[in-house]
Amino acid sequence: MDMDQTPPPGKYAATVKVGPKGQVVIPKGARELFDIHPGDTLLLLADANQGIALMRQETLDQIVMQAMPSHQAPVGSEGDEG
Repeated sequence: MDMDQTPPPGKYAATVKVGPKGQVVIPKGARELFDIHPGDTLLLLADANQGIALMRQETLDQIVMQAMPSHQAPVGSEGDEG
């Protein structure tokens, strides 16, 4: 993709530099696109072949809640009276 072109709606592309402490700044356009604010917690996922991705902590929380709904009784808690 030519970096001079505007990405389609809902997409964002930019280059960033790694600082001396290994930090990168998330550009304003990307922060606005994903509603990221100072103090937000992000989850960093890294794969040697696929690269690095960031996601909101809330997204991971939703995935965990779907995988392990709280309304289910713990294993062995029902009908286990001996």
